[in-house]
Amino acid sequence: MFPQLAQFTDLSLLLLRLMVAAVFMTSGWADVKDPNGRAKSIGMTPAFTIFLGVAELADGLGVALGVLTQIAALGLILLMLGAIQRKIFVWHTGFWGEKASGWHYDLMLVLMNFVIACTNGGKYVLWK
Repeated sequence: MFPQLAQFTDLSLLLLRLMVAAVFMTSGWADVKDPNGRAKSIGMTPAFTIFLGVAELADGLGVALGVLTQIAALGLILLMLGAIQRKIFVWHTGFWGEKASGWHYDLMLVLMNFVIACTNGGKYVLWK
C-alpha cells in the first residue's frame, strides 16, 4: 500500500535494535548492580543472576552497535525463552499475567530479536 516506506527499512531496524538494547541493557545493569535482590525476585542464585546480567549487557551492546548482531540477537532470544519457560512452568503465569506481568512482553522481545537476527540488523551496523 505504501511502497515508499521501504526506504526507511534500515532506519527502522536501527531504531528497533536501539529499543531492544535499551530494554536488555537496563535489565542487565539491574542484575549486575544488585544481584542478591534481583536473585530473590526471580528465584535464582546471585551468581547466575550476575551471569544473566552480563549476558544481557553484552548481547544488548552487540545489538545496539551492530557487532555480531545475529549472534547477539540469538543470545537474547535464548534468554527470553528461559524467562518464558520460567513464567509458564515454574510461576504458572498466564499470557497476560494475573498478579504479575505475563509472558506476552517476553514473547514480543523474542520476535523483535528474531527480526534483528533474520535481517542481520540492517545496513547500519559496525560489523556483520
